[in-house]
Amino acid sequence: MQRFMMKSKIHRATVTDANLNYMGSITIDKRLMDLADILPGEKVQIVNNNNGARFETYVIEGEEDSGTVCLNGAAARLCVPGDIVIIISYAMMDDEEAKTYKPKVVFVDEKNRPLKD
Repeated sequence: MQRFMMKSKIHRATVTDANLNYMGSITIDKRLMDLADILPGEKVQIVNNNNGARFETYVIEGEEDSGTVCLNGAAARLCVPGDIVIIISYAMMDDEEAKTYKPKVVFVDEKNRPLKD
């Protein structure tokens, strides 16, 4: 059996921008992407702690060490700058891998700087 498991997350990131006129997606600081093992184009779930919204989109790589967490396109209607979000990636795993897999969790400060590498 295959299971859909949390692979990684960026916990309590602060939305820095919302660009309604872009095609869609979320732009994330490259360093945060690397630490969370998230690739450009990867599907992620966004959970908005401020309003309870949960939605999926794909990732665009942002400038490294910029702290960027920008919602683009329709997703910009679900988050505003200053909102606190959790960005979650998932992976399919067989039962044995799922039992032992340790997800990566990236904690950030209020400027989206990693608290530890």
